[in-house]
Amino acid sequence: MSRTGRERVVADPAPRVVPTWTEPLAAAASRLVGGPLGRHALIGRSAFWTPLRVVLLVAVAVLALGWLGKAPCLQQYVTDDGTLALDWRGSRQYVAMCYSDTVPLYGIEGLDSGALPYRDPWIEGPGTAAERVRYMEYPVLTGFFQYANARLADGWLWLAEQVPLLPSALPVVVYFDITAVWLALAWLAVVWAVRAMRPTRPWDAVLVALSPLVVVHVFTNWDALAVAVATTGMLAFARGRALLAGLLLGIGGAFKFYPLMLLLPILLVAARRRDVAAAVRTIGAAAGTWLLVNAPVALAFTTGWWEFFRLNQSRPADPDSLYFVVSYFTGWAGFDGPLAAGERPAVLNAVTAVLFVLCCAAVAVLAWRAPQPPRLASLAFLVVAAFLLINKVWSPQYSLWLVPLAVLALPRWRLLLAWMAIDALVWVPRMYYYLGPDAKGLPPDWFLGTVVLRDAVVVLLCVLVVRSVLRPATDPVRAVGAAGHRHDDPDWPVRVAAPVAAKPLSRNDVA
Repeated sequence: MSRTGRERVVADPAPRVVPTWTEPLAAAASRLVGGPLGRHALIGRSAFWTPLRVVLLVAVAVLALGWLGKAPCLQQYVTDDGTLALDWRGSRQYVAMCYSDTVPLYGIEGLDSGALPYRDPWIEGPGTAAERVRYMEYPVLTGFFQYANARLADGWLWLAEQVPLLPSALPVVVYFDITAVWLALAWLAVVWAVRAMRPTRPWDAVLVALSPLVVVHVFTNWDALAVAVATTGMLAFARGRALLAGLLLGIGGAFKFYPLMLLLPILLVAARRRDVAAAVRTIGAAAGTWLLVNAPVALAFTTGWWEFFRLNQSRPADPDSLYFVVSYFTGWAGFDGPLAAGERPAVLNAVTAVLFVLCCAAVAVLAWRAPQPPRLASLAFLVVAAFLLINKVWSPQYSLWLVPLAVLALPRWRLLLAWMAIDALVWVPRMYYYLGPDAKGLPPDWFLGTVVLRDAVVVLLCVLVVRSVLRPATDPVRAVGAAGHRHDDPDWPVRVAAPVAAKPLSRNDVA
């Protein structure tokens, strides 16, 4: 009893998972520094080197490697007329495997000349039979993010003229570097959010920080922004902040469509738990936020705003998709047959839509038939992975969407690092496929073969996640408790007693 006469419920301290006791990969790596943690070692006594700070430091080092990987595409040279130009001679972007969408789109979309996204068009294929008026092809917040960084680059170059000590470069190089800073901060937010959602498994976040996919793709496009908002939205939901979670997921949907997919798992788990109030608030806040962000642009620049949706409808099957793989190896003409330039693959669009609906229905059945309510992260991973597998486009940076979800759903270190390494290595034959055999590149077979291997590993991950849903005893997160309290899903909001420090997991608990 407290002095006020009211009972104070104290939660049992949840055990903290020690990776060198539970993960063979961590145990093997620990031999370099003396072996696994001792039975009587003290946990959580360091005043500075906390797991979060160590993981963030690892993330900073990996992000630096990612920038260095793109650095060859930022080289400059002096042309014959004495002007400074970006050195992409000899297809450097493919030979050095440093390609990033941020560099060519800076000029193509008119960001270098101050074009306002969605209002100001640009001409694709000028002077050819395929000439077409185009607009910013990304969702609203991603488009204006690019515009803001272009204006920041202009400001930096102006300041560098006033202060000669400041470094300067071509505008596109400054633009890329400013963009890279924001993308790096976004990925650090992803790492922080995953660590915050797993206080009893703090070292799982190192998989997000150390991912080979981050090295290759965090600066390839702008997807890190959507991943950051989606992951922090899941964290907000787990902490009972339903409206904030909806706000973040709605913002994420204005960066990229995929964060809105997470609303379906939230609804499914809510229905299974008969706890729909938080889910309804989150879904309503997400829809309202997305509409609030998009409506002004849609009303003011309707044609430009619709470009993102038009492009997704008119794109054929990309080489990243299983449809293209089957077509290439079998000679199949595709669901729509030969298409003219710009013609919509209507049948393919319908097939991918129906397949995704069927996959979502299968996830719903899984959620309902599971022996106990499935974890939110597990269903979220299945929905997003299903979308990527059956979609007609799997751009390389899309794999970043799966990284935090996979770590939250299936924290098996060796397995996840193997998948991320395979997925990252797809970049090598991809770049040399774009280079082409005539320029000493690779034929399509190599690239398409690695695509199939990547997809097969993702399917394996889905099977293991389904297994953990149907057999909760195999779920490593549920095996040791959730987040400092006796709750079987740390990603679902629950009222808990006063937080207490986590104690280390004993070897007997592991056994």
